[in-house]
Amino acid sequence: MVLSDRSIRQQMAAGRIVVDPCSERDIQPSSIDLHLGTQFQVFRNSRYPYIDPAMEQQGLMDAVEATTGEPFVLHPGEFVLGATIERIELPDDIVARLEGKSSLGRLGLLIHSTAGYVDPGWLGTLTLELSNVANLPIVLTPGMAIGQISFMQMTTPVERPYGSPELGSKYQGQVEPTPSRSFRSRL
Repeated sequence: MVLSDRSIRQQMAAGRIVVDPCSERDIQPSSIDLHLGTQFQVFRNSRYPYIDPAMEQQGLMDAVEATTGEPFVLHPGEFVLGATIERIELPDDIVARLEGKSSLGRLGLLIHSTAGYVDPGWLGTLTLELSNVANLPIVLTPGMAIGQISFMQMTTPVERPYGSPELGSKYQGQVEPTPSRSFRSRL
């Protein structure tokens, strides 16, 4: 069941869901608006001839910082990582979904390729997988509303929340756009 604005406020007041920072104007009927941070990770195309998810490739991505005075310009066909300003914390019985804002989607901006699911037990900012599928560049200004997060109540608490040591959770506690850690996968 998707939580309503009333239920989201109740869960936040009880400290079970944390979205920090969050203002009242960010709470929508069944979601909370999230905002774009200042840091991005961009591919350094000349470093490697290909991407191998099974191995660590140092220097595959470069960090870039944007400001409101000098925003990040995402060119057509380009893929970069960004992050939310907000830190999200979920209990062991609530999952969340990250989705783009429809107004930005209508301009050709996608905010995640496949990573729209936020596990119970999550703690950290959310890395955004930003793609421009339009024919013109899109200006990404830090602080802009970039997406929304909705919350779903699970039937029971999970036995092993994200971040449990035996899971090998690769992104727990992240505070900036985090490149792939697929090379750390368990066999």
